[in-house]
Amino acid sequence: MSRKDYYEILGVPRNASQEEIKKAYRRLAREYHPDLRPGDKEAEERFKEISEAYEVLSDPEKRAVYDSKGFAGLHDQGYQGFTDVEDIFSAFSDIFEEFLGGFAGFTRRRRAERRPRRGADLSYEVTVNLEDVYFGREIELELERYENCEACGGSGLAPGARAQYCPTCKGRGHVVHTEGFFRLSATCPTCHGAGTFISDPCPQCRGEGRVFRRKKLKVRIPPGIDDGAVIKVAGEGEAGLFGGPPGDLYLRVHVLPHETFERRGKDLYLEVPISVVEAMLGGEVEVPTFEGEIKVKIPRGIQPGDTLAVEEKGLPDVHGGKRGDLILRFKVEIPKDLTKRQEELLQEFAEIEKEKRGNFFKKIWRSVKSS
Repeated sequence: MSRKDYYEILGVPRNASQEEIKKAYRRLAREYHPDLRPGDKEAEERFKEISEAYEVLSDPEKRAVYDSKGFAGLHDQGYQGFTDVEDIFSAFSDIFEEFLGGFAGFTRRRRAERRPRRGADLSYEVTVNLEDVYFGREIELELERYENCEACGGSGLAPGARAQYCPTCKGRGHVVHTEGFFRLSATCPTCHGAGTFISDPCPQCRGEGRVFRRKKLKVRIPPGIDDGAVIKVAGEGEAGLFGGPPGDLYLRVHVLPHETFERRGKDLYLEVPISVVEAMLGGEVEVPTFEGEIKVKIPRGIQPGDTLAVEEKGLPDVHGGKRGDLILRFKVEIPKDLTKRQEELLQEFAEIEKEKRGNFFKKIWRSVKSS
């Protein structure tokens, strides 16, 4: 994988649209395409680099991971980039078709269409609540995707049938026309570039080798997962073509806000109302957690807005590290209605406080006079 900035490689701003990204890639691919610069190793490496950047930035899921977590995030999701230029030709054949146009020198690239091709990746959005993040959860998805045809095993042939060379292009996958000094090549209209012709297609998939189905799949949401995180489920994308491997499934997780707890990373914040007496004298309160109530001692002299951490009562670390804390934020409630006895006691307390303040100011005055 390249370690250069993908936006810099394509020469586009970070807020570039998909159309701007594709336009930049087309321009650079035309400049560095190996068929246009044969034997130029430096151009081939540059071609791989811009193709890797385009693969990431043209895919909304990969782009979101790259924007938020960079190369490390892509690596964690299992992305490895392209292994060789043939993979690039196969992945972006539609783009090269636009500007390579079918000159005879480029027909070998279209023949790659007959090679096994990887299935498309799928992406879904899933929503969980904070309790699911605390404990982890197994969810069931209903996917709509192409799967290998069981009747023909993905070959597209009826039982006992064999593929034949296309009679139009004689198995080449393209037909050639001569116009003046140029030999122009176009994809065979009969076999669509495959080079073979199925005269007896599988009745189940009509020769496609794949069928569109709904499938239920269970996926584990790991404890501690972040809002916006992407889970990769390898091999659960769409089935490949011509015996190619399946794509992957990507799940973007959204965590709903909780009515009681506020999440900040691994820590949970909880507002705890206490009385004036509890604030002054301290005491013990019961506070909720996802595993039941716990008792917490309040220190004497707590002030409004003060916090107290209850260690390792927060969320798990998604990577297996130390659990977060439960942070209690105290809210001192002032009573509106008092009994006569409560008023008497508070008046007595007020007189004591007044006397203390008076003595304090007298001490300051004596200090000023003596100086």
